[in-house]
Amino acid sequence: MKKYAAIDIGTNSMRLLIADVENGEIVRSFKDLETTRMGEGVDHTGRLTQGAIERNLEALKKFNAVVQREGISSMPVIATSAVRDAQNREIFLQRARQEVGLDIDVITGDREAQLGFSGVLRGLKEKGESILVIDIGGGSTEFILGNENGIQYMVSHNIGAVRMTEKCVLNDPLLPQDMRRLEEEIDLEILPTMMKLREMKIDRVIGIGGTTTTIAAVHLKLAIYDRDKVHNTDVHLEEVRNVLKSFLVVPLSERKKIQGLHPKRADVITAGTVILDRILTLLKIDEFRISEYDNLEGLIFEQLS
Repeated sequence: MKKYAAIDIGTNSMRLLIADVENGEIVRSFKDLETTRMGEGVDHTGRLTQGAIERNLEALKKFNAVVQREGISSMPVIATSAVRDAQNREIFLQRARQEVGLDIDVITGDREAQLGFSGVLRGLKEKGESILVIDIGGGSTEFILGNENGIQYMVSHNIGAVRMTEKCVLNDPLLPQDMRRLEEEIDLEILPTMMKLREMKIDRVIGIGGTTTTIAAVHLKLAIYDRDKVHNTDVHLEEVRNVLKSFLVVPLSERKKIQGLHPKRADVITAGTVILDRILTLLKIDEFRISEYDNLEGLIFEQLS
């Protein structure tokens, strides 16, 4: 058995995966997350803030120390939407090299989609199905359609929980005009993709990323997050809307107390849930499945090959 590790620097959070691998399969794994909000203000200014850079360097040092203690000599580190979009990303990348000794791969939306799809496939019970993977992140959302033979269609859109909160949410809780603005912006961005996907064969829709796993945790009323309970949970559109209603009727201070919702995600979860609601509605999909296997697992399996 050998240990592998991978880090994903997202728009809302930084995540670490350490996996014990035997015979090409993950037999045991550990995931950790720090809400580092790398995408703070990027949609408005096109730049990473000094605070975001410092928070992410601190988290990177913490995670790297954990990996070093585990005796893992090398690991891939990827950065996605926020770093990808930032004009001053080289400041962060250079400091990561100098202060932590890590080279960060700023990946494209397509590469992000491929990694997420690869991870999902390895966590699937059913084989041979045509699956649509929806990855709602902080800054972008990826759609990947394919099966075990490969990817048929994929696209990345610049809508995410953090980006759409900063762009459209002006009041807390949301007022009707906030909701209209949010839905209109989402539909404007994704409608052509939704129409195209509706013409394709989809056997199953699978959601990955913090928004969908949080919705599952709230739906299941998990006092303590349990990956095993969330993984492969099926959620109906009506249940998504019930969760959304619970977010809409209370201010941030009360939303932070909702069982299953991490307090540091409470300010952006409403926009993320609206994104999911609009996707399922436009696709005319009534049920989807949550996967805890995502681009981090994709990075682990990529190292094996």
